[in-house]
Amino acid sequence: MELKDFFTEYPRAALAFSGGADSSYLLYAGLKWAQELGVYYLKSPFQPEFEYRDALRLAESLGAAVTVLRADPLACPEVAANPANRCYYCKQVIMSTIKAAAAKDGFDLVIDGTNASDDIADRPGFRALGEAGVLSPLRLCGITKAELRERSREAGLFTWDKPAYACLATRIPTGETITAEKLKKIEKSEDALFRLGFTDFRVRLRGGGALLQFVPGQHEEAEARLDELRAALAPYFSDIRLDPKVREKSV
Repeated sequence: MELKDFFTEYPRAALAFSGGADSSYLLYAGLKWAQELGVYYLKSPFQPEFEYRDALRLAESLGAAVTVLRADPLACPEVAANPANRCYYCKQVIMSTIKAAAAKDGFDLVIDGTNASDDIADRPGFRALGEAGVLSPLRLCGITKAELRERSREAGLFTWDKPAYACLATRIPTGETITAEKLKKIEKSEDALFRLGFTDFRVRLRGGGALLQFVPGQHEEAEARLDELRAALAPYFSDIRLDPKVREKSV
């Protein structure tokens, strides 16, 4: 099945839009082939501000109107407790909010940007998508991450090479309580690293301090500039370490 065929079968849909490479290409395709596409972005403490700005910028470049919704997953005790299946409960919060808004606008179907490269067996959040009746056109059409990036490049989307950016809660170890304060410290720390020119990294909480993880190439630069990095993150953490293990490159 091609995406054009999917939107022929499902001509009206509501897109759960994050502004990442996956949902951005799906937005492009939906605007091209769907009869009507609703676009919904859920803003929460789990997403950094730059993701929100990127989402609105991409949508504006395509002439798409975005409905911005707000929800706080931390209001769900199972999310705040941060168990191994936290994503399952978080997706329930996100998708129930989007589905309710979409239903009010007359949309019976919600779609998301899960692609054929995503390992759904390793991500509890995907079970919540299935239970909510959310469809994943990219996955159903067999479109991999590499393919959608190439299609996005050809379409002129600035998100074509955007690094994968998991939600801020993934920086906190499983079992450690998630708080708004911790999420904000992580967000500000990662903003500081962006301003220093780094583009693909994680600031992870470890023992009350920050463990910095970079992809190859940027890891070597981080080693050379470690004092500069520590100075930039000093307002947020007193213990700042560079993970000796290089992060795998984002896909």
